Amino acid sequence: MRIWSKNTILSIIDNLFVKHRSPIFLGYLWNFGVFSFLCLFIQIFTGLFLAMHYIPDTAQAFDSVEHIMRDVNNGWFLRYTHANGASFFFIAVYIHMFRGLYYGSFTSPREGVWYIGSIILLLMILTAFMGYVLPWGQMSYWAATVITNMLSALPVVGKSLVTWVWGGYSVGGPTLTRFYALHFLMPIVLVVLVFLPRLLASPNWF
Repeated sequence: MRIWSKNTILSIIDNLFVKHRSPIFLGYLWNFGVFSFLCLFIQIFTGLFLAMHYIPDTAQAFDSVEHIMRDVNNGWFLRYTHANGASFFFIAVYIHMFRGLYYGSFTSPREGVWYIGSIILLLMILTAFMGYVLPWGQMSYWAATVITNMLSALPVVGKSLVTWVWGGYSVGGPTLTRFYALHFLMPIVLVVLVFLPRLLASPNWF
């Protein structure tokens, strides 16, 4: 196992962004992968500043969001950028995904990249759902109640799984805390999954 050094990291960056060979027929639709990553970066950047003021407590969550909107400098801009940025993120990813379907990018030898992309999409959906719950208004509360109750349809383990997700016998404080922690963690996992195919394809990744 090679020890990572400055030259190794620069070599990986060079292979990924400078020397990576691409066909000459690539069109504008191939840019949506980069657009998706840009949206992910914006989400992480704005979410980091929102997390500095958000309180994951059922009694204070809604008020902390109002505090961000009214009292934090440019807090309204950060929140709206984060909320609407999620929608643009999904639009870019859907176009990127349908481009892959149209041009057969899921076929051999790139089926592994497609599998990783499918996992990324599922994690995005989960992350967006948990972010929707965080303001803890009426819509958020009932969304959490209805969506998590869908797990009870699973045979044998359904009801136990719902109780585990809730952290109790109803949607409450433990549920909000868990969703907040996972909503903060998931983007880090997404970044790793985004770079994983490139790192595996690079001869200097280890």
